[in-house]
Amino acid sequence: MTKYVIHYTLNGQRRWDFAFLQSGSLSEAEAALVALHGDEERANIADIRVTRAL
Repeated sequence: MTKYVIHYTLNGQRRWDFAFLQSGSLSEAEAALVALHGDEERANIADIRVTRAL
């Protein structure tokens, strides 16, 4: 697993979080964000961008 930074918008506010992902795909990042914020926030998460952490 590799550490990635997930940049995203939640309820109109720009945010970022770290996550350990296998491939760094958008679907994997979205699943990590849903695990972090809960399924009820899924519709409020937008503009997802994934980069490898330094």
